[in-house]
Amino acid sequence: MSGFTRARAGVPSPFHLRLMMVEANGHVEREGKNGASYQGWISTRNSLATERKDLHHGTKANVSRAAAPHVRAWVRLVPARGATWRRAGLASGDDVGRVQDIVRHPSALSKFEQIVAASKGKKIVMFLDYDGTLSPIVDDPDSAFMSDTMRRAVRSAAKHFPTAIVSGRCRDKVFEFVKLAELYYAGSHGMDIKGPAKASSRHAKAKGVLFQPASEFLPMIEEVHERLEEEMKSIPGAKVENNKFCVSVHFRCVDEKSWGAVAETVRRVVREFPRLRLSQGRMVFEVRPTIKWDKGKALEFLLDSLGFADCSDVLPVYIGDDRTDEDAFKVLRRRGQGVGILVSKHPKETSASFSLQEPAEVMEFLLRLVEWKRLSRARLRL
Repeated sequence: MSGFTRARAGVPSPFHLRLMMVEANGHVEREGKNGASYQGWISTRNSLATERKDLHHGTKANVSRAAAPHVRAWVRLVPARGATWRRAGLASGDDVGRVQDIVRHPSALSKFEQIVAASKGKKIVMFLDYDGTLSPIVDDPDSAFMSDTMRRAVRSAAKHFPTAIVSGRCRDKVFEFVKLAELYYAGSHGMDIKGPAKASSRHAKAKGVLFQPASEFLPMIEEVHERLEEEMKSIPGAKVENNKFCVSVHFRCVDEKSWGAVAETVRRVVREFPRLRLSQGRMVFEVRPTIKWDKGKALEFLLDSLGFADCSDVLPVYIGDDRTDEDAFKVLRRRGQGVGILVSKHPKETSASFSLQEPAEVMEFLLRLVEWKRLSRARLRL
């Protein structure tokens, strides 16, 4: 397919796909505050700009070989995202795969009518991640505040649909951020679940639910938290967070040269606790119990608590941005029932069916859902 044909068909060209990848690389490089890496990004971007001119004049050019090492170095430095970009490749010939990825996960806003059509005769139940979904990703995890307008949108959604916040954060901490008593809260990746403090008559089954499948691990988690706090004092920018049933080690503010030291330190500590396991999210290492429990299990538990176990008249809608949300997306695919929505500005491998770019689009989706529900009820009263 020629560049002109691609443009007419609305399909990103190989150049545009590679530029998207480099833009993503540049964003993280700048977050790392590494001057050499940032210059590498600039070099790569300029090389692509030259390629764009060549394509415009009908000639073919490759991405600068001089710039490629900077991108490969970035891939090695960011294991959380490295697999996706390594498979994508700056000039690896996987452009078609990237196009297919975009096509497979269209915007939930552009496909809104399709989503609500799937809910006909069914009860929508909302599941929302917090960081990166309802609030922006920030350097200091204690400053990840959601906006008042987002809070109003979530409150409005909860008036029409049972709504849960499913987060890796400690449940109490998530509640302090959201401050809505009518919601479910599933903290510590679903290992600490509590029903609404005040349940509406429509959501009466929700009240009184409390589930903590990893209670026996609390002393061990506390010990690991203390160990990691002590170990990380020697690494500037590292932050250790106790999320009750898991421990999070954030390295977003750590110099790139020390990322390996953070990873090795966490691994060394975790090796001493065979009943704990290590996972990785967006610029964070997480230490969790080895029990078979995750956000997908939490989703199923919450549906069961609402009386929707093995029911065909329910449509779960799960919105999240992190790799830990993939467990919930996979559950929806396995059930053949529900809508998984990934929040990401860049193409990623995911089990979600749709995508949104950022928290602002999440808010827009929630408000459109509320308005659709109001209009539907108004039509029924006519």
